[in-house]
Amino acid sequence: MPTSKLGKWSAGLNIAFLVVVVVAVILVKGVNVLNFGDRWWDITVAILVPVELIAFITGIIAMRKKDRSGLVVLSVITGACAIVFALLHSLFISD
Repeated sequence: MPTSKLGKWSAGLNIAFLVVVVVAVILVKGVNVLNFGDRWWDITVAILVPVELIAFITGIIAMRKKDRSGLVVLSVITGACAIVFALLHSLFISD
């Protein structure tokens, strides 16, 4: 478990990000209630991007201050993957 305040923020925001993404995928792919083409997904992504960026930044700061718990490391890895995905996603869009 994280020991610093920034580590706890990073872990909490990252857990919230992962929970919302998993619930969204289940609602779209699992039970076919929603669709990724709808406006709800645009709003969800607009909220999740800053949340994950804040989790990534606070995780890096916490790691620099010697808080290297598993959840903080997971937060930094997830944030790095999200940033790489956002940067490379436009290469594979075919309209």
